[in-house]
Amino acid sequence: MARALLILANDIVRKRAIKWIENVPDGTRVIFQEPKRTTEQSDRMWAMLTEVSTQTTLGGVKYTPDDWKCIFMAQLGHETRFLPRLEGGGFVPVGFRSSELSKSEMSDLMELIAAYGAQHGVAFNDERKAA
Repeated sequence: MARALLILANDIVRKRAIKWIENVPDGTRVIFQEPKRTTEQSDRMWAMLTEVSTQTTLGGVKYTPDDWKCIFMAQLGHETRFLPRLEGGGFVPVGFRSSELSKSEMSDLMELIAAYGAQHGVAFNDERKAA
């Protein structure tokens, strides 16, 4: 088995994981990760990023929701790399994959967005409905 993934969702899957562990060769790597972020978290994050994008600037410049996602993820210490463009004249950012965030990492990201929004007068859509 070169690579396999099990999501520990019930006792049957847990027993399968135990069996695999008992039978794999020494030196096999096992990685445990928190559950990935939910679709609801993703939807809320993009809504928040859109609100920040439409209501604020950074250094006098308007940025897209995707740009803001990169800015916030870098602020939280997520990997930031820049690769050169093929024809020169700049760089391409890589490493900003919110789809790989765990539920708790996504919560941290949304808390940062909310805090930034509060400091910069952003009225998030759910706040507008409440008013």
